[in-house]
Amino acid sequence: MPKALPVFDMSAPVCCPAVAVGPLSDADALAIAMRLKAIADPVRIKIVSYLFSSSDGEQTSRQLAAVLDLSESTISHHLGRLRKAGIVISDRRGMNVFHQVRPDALQALCTALDPGCCT
Repeated sequence: MPKALPVFDMSAPVCCPAVAVGPLSDADALAIAMRLKAIADPVRIKIVSYLFSSSDGEQTSRQLAAVLDLSESTISHHLGRLRKAGIVISDRRGMNVFHQVRPDALQALCTALDPGCCT
């Protein structure tokens, strides 16, 4: 039976020492790895890319499904993973849910991987 990964809150942007500064603690390494795992999927990368490139920075699941030629349930699944990792936030307005990328989360992840990447 495979070993289950520990469960912890990933809703806040990653905030830990940069990989480049030296050996990380187990908790810090796991925090970074779980966020990278959440975004390491071609569909999720396309969702993040489309959200960044949309004119107002937010889209509904229906809009994303149409442009990516996937079902709404597939898009919702991927958005759930991105939301759980703290990369995407969702806002319900009436019958629609609008999704947008949290730039601070991606900036924090970039900085954790390479402290000089985003300066």
